[in-house]
Parts: sequence; C-alpha cells; structure tokens
Amino acid sequence: MITLLSTIFSILGIIQFVLGNFANGFIALVNCIDWVKRQKISSTDVIVTAMAVSRIVLFCVMLIHWYYILLHPALYSLKVRTIFHVAWTISNHYSTWLATSLSIFYLLKIVNFSSLTFLHLKWRVKSVVLMMLLGTSFILVLQVVVISVSGTMQRSEFEGNFTQKTKLRDILWLSHVTLLILGNLTPFTMFLISFLLPIFSLWKHLRKMQLNGKGFQDPCTKVHIKAMQTVISFLLLFAFYFLVLIISIWRPKKLHEEPFLLLFPTIEVIYPSVHSFILIWGNRKLTQAFLLFLWQLGNTHRFT
Repeated sequence: MITLLSTIFSILGIIQFVLGNFANGFIALVNCIDWVKRQKISSTDVIVTAMAVSRIVLFCVMLIHWYYILLHPALYSLKVRTIFHVAWTISNHYSTWLATSLSIFYLLKIVNFSSLTFLHLKWRVKSVVLMMLLGTSFILVLQVVVISVSGTMQRSEFEGNFTQKTKLRDILWLSHVTLLILGNLTPFTMFLISFLLPIFSLWKHLRKMQLNGKGFQDPCTKVHIKAMQTVISFLLLFAFYFLVLIISIWRPKKLHEEPFLLLFPTIEVIYPSVHSFILIWGNRKLTQAFLLFLWQLGNTHRFT
C-alpha cells in the first residue's frame, strides 16, 4: 500500500537517484572523452571513472530494489532479496574502496615525509592502490559467500534439530555483521588517516615557510587545502552513512517497519551522490567541463 510517507521518500529517492546518476555519468563521460582525445589517462582519472561507474550500478540496484518493495512486494521473495543484497554488496564495496583508494592516492602524492617507508609507498603509489583493491576483494568474496549461504538456508529447510539451525543462523549473522563492519570501518579509518596526515604535513610546511619569511599562499599550501577539502567532505558523509549502518545492524527488526524500510535506502544514496558533486567541484577539468555544460544549457534555453 502506497502511503503519504512512502510517496515522500520515493520522491526524495528519485531526486537523489537522478542527481547521483547525472553527476557520476558526467564524471565518467568527461574522463572517457578526454581519454579518447589524449590517447592516455591518468591513474587518478582511472580511479574516479571506475568509482563513478560503480556508483551508477549501485544507484540502479537500489532503484530496482525500491521498485520491488513499493510496487511489487509480492514478487520480493527471499531469492530476489538475496540477489539484490549481493548486487548491492558488490557495487557498494567498489564504490567505497575506490573512494578510499582516491584518498590514499592524494595522500601519497601530496604529503611529504622523510620516512623511508613512506617514501617507498610514495614511489609505488599505483602498486599500493592496486594491491589494496585486490586485498579487499577477499573481504568481498567472503561477504558474498555468507549472504548466499544465508539466503539458501532461509529458502530451504535445514536438516537437523532446532538448536543446530539456530546456531548456524547465529554464526552466519555474526559473520555477516563482522564482515560488514570490517568492510566499512577499515576505509573510514583510512579516510581519517588521509585527513590527519595532510594536516600535519601542512602544519610542518607552514612552519617552514614562516621561518623562511615567506607567505602562506604558495602552490603547495593550496594543493594541501584542496586535497583536505575533498577528503573531509567524504569523511563526514561516510561517517553519517556508517552511523546509519551501525543502527540498522543493531536494530534489524526496525528495517522491516515501513518508515525505516524507506528511510535507510534514502540515506544510503546521500553520500555517493553528494560526494560525486564535490569531486566535480574539486577537479579543475571536471569543473571547467561542468561550467561549460551549464553555459551551453543556458544558451540553449535562451534561444528556444
């Protein structure tokens, strides 16, 4: 039954879906066009483009899921729910970890420390990002296995007594919660490090500039501040999302109540949507392309 509350959340969800897909589609399109023109693409653009594509997939999965819940609840079987859960887990994993890789990439490219370990990581930044993505894929595989086994167990009768059935469900639930928290707490910690280290590096740089009697408006300072603005924006958005995720884990029964069933998906779309616009604002090439798009759109409306 479609109520006023579900209509409001549906409108909000659709607006975020349109804006999020527009922002991520714009990022992917601009980088792909630039790649074709130059016949080469930077590592940063590869990460950003892959993240944009993963978020488009994430939005589509959430929109179809929303469609089933509101308009065709009878078709929302355990099998369909498991498929959506797996699709959401995969797309959300790459959306989060590619954003984390981007922050690590900024950190190693911008921050300067004399530590030999840090310098080694800085020289091999591409390998560090690649190994991090490959390493976290192990967590993703475990998550998919746990979700699939849990879904299979719920769809079929489990052979054994009630105690064994309860124990297996508890083990699967605990494994799912552990992997979910680990898969989100780790990137959050990395984002926090990617924010704190540039602050420390900027403090050392400003102190050095002050001792040398130079001003603070040098290119290095501007680069530090620009990078920190991008990282802190996603840090705050992801912290809000992670808080909602924790609440949904510890109060799972609330997810089956209509207000929360509609509220949580709406909140989940906020951080990938808003962060994509922040990336456009923080990237000179994307900003120029976006302003050119708005200018052409304004001229089109003027002459029609």
